[in-house]
Amino acid sequence: MEKIKTLLQLYDAIPEHERIIVDVLRAIITEQLTAYCKEKISYQVPYFYGHKGICIIWPSAIPRGGIKKGVLLGFWYGNKLKDTDNYLTHGTNKQIFYKIYNDVEEINVKAVVKLLKEAVKVDKNWKHSE
Repeated sequence: MEKIKTLLQLYDAIPEHERIIVDVLRAIITEQLTAYCKEKISYQVPYFYGHKGICIIWPSAIPRGGIKKGVLLGFWYGNKLKDTDNYLTHGTNKQIFYKIYNDVEEINVKAVVKLLKEAVKVDKNWKHSE
């Protein structure tokens, strides 16, 4: 697979059902975080960051994401989030907590927005602690 450097290349490289999920997640994230964070393609997938990493969207069609199907929404410092709804999966990684979506209908916008707001609070604290 050729190295992905743009969203267009990413969308060309993944199946349509994953593209739709990625698109919806990106729309939610950019709507919530536009004023605060930046987006770049890193590790060949959309990566959102402020002072440090906030979240990442990893379609299963892109190698090395550790998932066999669906699209992963990973919170870079998920271990520091107050996930009061227990929405995220705490896998083998001690830091990155995530949710895997196999269908766009599975996306709970309210839960994702709540976690994004929490992730921004955590990220803002990095600046004060450095």
